[in-house]
Amino acid sequence: MTRVRRGYTARRRRTKIRLFASTFIGAHSRLTRTITQQKMRALVSSHRDRGKQKRDFRRLWITRINAVIRENMVFYSYSRFIHNLYKKQLILNRKILAQIAISNKNCLYMISNKIIK
Repeated sequence: MTRVRRGYTARRRRTKIRLFASTFIGAHSRLTRTITQQKMRALVSSHRDRGKQKRDFRRLWITRINAVIRENMVFYSYSRFIHNLYKKQLILNRKILAQIAISNKNCLYMISNKIIK
């Protein structure tokens, strides 16, 4: 029987994994076994943190809106503001409200005054 040369498929798979881990430090970018472990860990972390990022941004927006609203009026909170928005059927999401709060506070004050009346 003739000799079969192996390794092309395996080598191609390993180089693909190495390209993924090329920015990792030390053995995590050089040794095949640790590369595969780090790749799995990185993918798990990225999947988990995509959801966490959404939560973090929502918290940031809520904090910004609340800070601007409390700055203007005493005894008026974020929860009341959002509740009144829904009652008046103004469809503005928290991201847009936070951008308005940062860039143009007067506009947010006008919105809150329209809601109250």
